[in-house]
Amino acid sequence: MKLEIQNVSKRYSKEKYGLRDFSITLDKGILGLLGPNGAGKSTLLKMIATVTKPTDGMLLLNKNNIVKDPNYMRKQLGFLPQDFGVYPNLNAIEFLSYIAAMKGVGGSNLKARVEQLLEGLNLIESAHKPIGTYSGGMKQRVGIAQALLNQPKIVIFDEPTVGLDPEERVRFRNLISDLANESIVILSSHIVSDIDTIADTIAIMKNGALICTGNPEEIIKHIEGKVYETTIAKESLSEFKNIHLVVSTARKNGALLIRYISENAAPNSISCAPNLEDAYLFRTKSE
Repeated sequence: MKLEIQNVSKRYSKEKYGLRDFSITLDKGILGLLGPNGAGKSTLLKMIATVTKPTDGMLLLNKNNIVKDPNYMRKQLGFLPQDFGVYPNLNAIEFLSYIAAMKGVGGSNLKARVEQLLEGLNLIESAHKPIGTYSGGMKQRVGIAQALLNQPKIVIFDEPTVGLDPEERVRFRNLISDLANESIVILSSHIVSDIDTIADTIAIMKNGALICTGNPEEIIKHIEGKVYETTIAKESLSEFKNIHLVVSTARKNGALLIRYISENAAPNSISCAPNLEDAYLFRTKSE
């Protein structure tokens, strides 16, 4: 299983691009797609899912051009878009059975498959209640379930953990870790903690472009020796930000504890081990 994205662009007008000259090749495993809002993540995912077409470039799945033959991708695809909607009057079993029919999934194993997904996503007790009565997080879990109905080989999740509580985020991460043994999983988020523990490869986007890619260790290594902590007076924060890239601030005994990234340490600073969030902010704020 190989997905090749070759110099793909999406142009909306002469000067406006949603995506520009994006290239990456994926095999089985999890790609964590990171970027601020407006970075082009959803634009890219919709093109991979054959919802929209690129202006330029090629998308190949196992050497098959999925722009010319979208059904080749759709037969193997599970997709949770950012704006996923449900039918509020249907319960979870009815809704998933309906989606299964739309996808051409059926047979004697369908009932067991639906129950397996509802169990895995902690929805079995609410399976017979109308989805309109569900919380936002429960609806999101129904969305995750529908993406997995056809046991897809390509799975795309666009901001899948929106509305999920910490326990459900862990459950979701465990679920897709198992999926990645047999599938290509693309997980898009602007929340680094959703990705840093499970992604085999990280791709960071900004303004419609891919600015770096690699495994988490490679991404983090780029800022080794550049992350520090220090304590400053509250009134000094604005001046400090003009000199250094501030990652986080916390109040401490009437002052501010600052975590920051810089080539040159400020006085009385302590060097810190970098993490993926540090690297992500460095890439998206400084490049």
